[in-house]
Amino acid sequence: MLTEVVRVRVSSVGALGQNVDPDHDDTDDWRFLRRPALLGFLALASLAVGVSLDSSPFKLEMPGTWFFGEPSQQGATSTAFLLFGLVAVYGGLVLLARVWYGLTRALARRPGVPTKHLWIILGLWLVPLFVIAPIFSRDVFSYAAQGEMVSHHINPYNYGPYTLGAGPYVNPVDSLWLNAPAPYGPLFLMLDGFFATASLHHVLVTVILLRLLAVAGVALIAFCIPKLARAYGKDPGPIFLLTALNPLVLLTLVGSAHNDAIMVGLLLAGLTAAKCKHPVWGVVLCALAAGIKAPAGLGVLYIAWEWLGTGVPWRQRIRPVLTGAIITFAVLALLSVVSGLGWGWVPNLETPGTVRSWLAPTTAIGLGTSGLLHALGWHISTTGVLSAARVLGFTAAGAAGVYLLKVSDRIGGLKALAITLLLFVVLGPIVQQWYLTWGLILLAPVATGRWRTTIIAVSVLGPFLGLPGGRVLVQQLIHSDPLSLALAFLVCLAVLLTPLGRWSSSWRSADGDDSWDEPAVLPQLAEI
Repeated sequence: MLTEVVRVRVSSVGALGQNVDPDHDDTDDWRFLRRPALLGFLALASLAVGVSLDSSPFKLEMPGTWFFGEPSQQGATSTAFLLFGLVAVYGGLVLLARVWYGLTRALARRPGVPTKHLWIILGLWLVPLFVIAPIFSRDVFSYAAQGEMVSHHINPYNYGPYTLGAGPYVNPVDSLWLNAPAPYGPLFLMLDGFFATASLHHVLVTVILLRLLAVAGVALIAFCIPKLARAYGKDPGPIFLLTALNPLVLLTLVGSAHNDAIMVGLLLAGLTAAKCKHPVWGVVLCALAAGIKAPAGLGVLYIAWEWLGTGVPWRQRIRPVLTGAIITFAVLALLSVVSGLGWGWVPNLETPGTVRSWLAPTTAIGLGTSGLLHALGWHISTTGVLSAARVLGFTAAGAAGVYLLKVSDRIGGLKALAITLLLFVVLGPIVQQWYLTWGLILLAPVATGRWRTTIIAVSVLGPFLGLPGGRVLVQQLIHSDPLSLALAFLVCLAVLLTPLGRWSSSWRSADGDDSWDEPAVLPQLAEI
């Protein structure tokens, strides 16, 4: 008997040594989070260093557009640190993806992490992104210019930023948007104008305030997501990780300072309020989100549709849907009157479609079809073919959205709304990485199996897609020293393959099963 006890004890100790760090065997001990927290911070700090060099193609290289890391005069960019910057940026992105993916594995196997620990990680990871220049996009400079217009009582719904004339607010704006009217809601432009005034019309201070607004949006997401997860009976820790700590969210919403952050934050707050039996407040919050960007208005439809519960005949849903529409109209009308800007943003919603990006399937099909027709000798207008393809894509997304609303009682309203938003992005005229966060964040609390896998795969791969400066980057690499280029590639490969420790796979669920499927497209990340 004693021999058997000793044998069992020894085998248990051996198993413990294989699967669990002896220092962390207490189920209430979350000290293992320190390593991924620091590794994630290191990854983002590396990215911050790389993009801050004056040879970086990942930010705007124009004098006066940030406090450091910009050329002193136009055309004075140096390529001396090009490869070092590339290693720092891509190495940081790879390391961040591995750390975040490892955390998703660890928290799936060891549930119950207090969200206060994840809040600390969020704060730590935001620091490098807050101090660097806007990355991967110049949109925030357009926001700043539109805010300056509002502060001077110029309506951005009628004029583009070029109306201000040459100057520090206009110079950084992408030429594509210089004469484009704003498609954003009156609430955002009110805040935008306030920031321009509060900054004493200093463009960089205005940009900082806009980035703080993006941070506030992510903080609102982080505040609401645990409540929404609990309402759906889910462990809030892994959902927090999939949303607020998501690399795509951090890099494209905070790093680029996009107003999508506050839009999604208010939308999520409205859906959370409705789920917690406060549908009127839910509609008001979603209406405010639509006052930032119009797609958030879909949240009002779903809150009103489920106002009386599930399994209700559609005729009985008409009254709450009309009620939601009236509340939303009243909120937007009030914002339009108070701002003094009117409803001009509604006809301007097609403004983003002026971009022709091959990342958008409908745009790619339209451009490809036009090119093929021209090759066959049929000289049909490219604009006409492109418009037809985009109309078909929008129609398909609308039809799918109606179907998802119809079956929302069966598949779940939040899931149906999230998929609808994703479809409107994917089948829309332009696909931007930050647009994908609309649906991914809403989908996270109810995603299982393939949908959870999709969220993880898109979140890991998304930051690498559509990075700016690609043409300049290729030209610079062609003229680089081959040995230095090979060394840079080896360093990035080492970051991809070097083990980060067993914290990502040291815990198993009680039944020994993982709670979600691993993405098959990420085999290199599986063995962290």
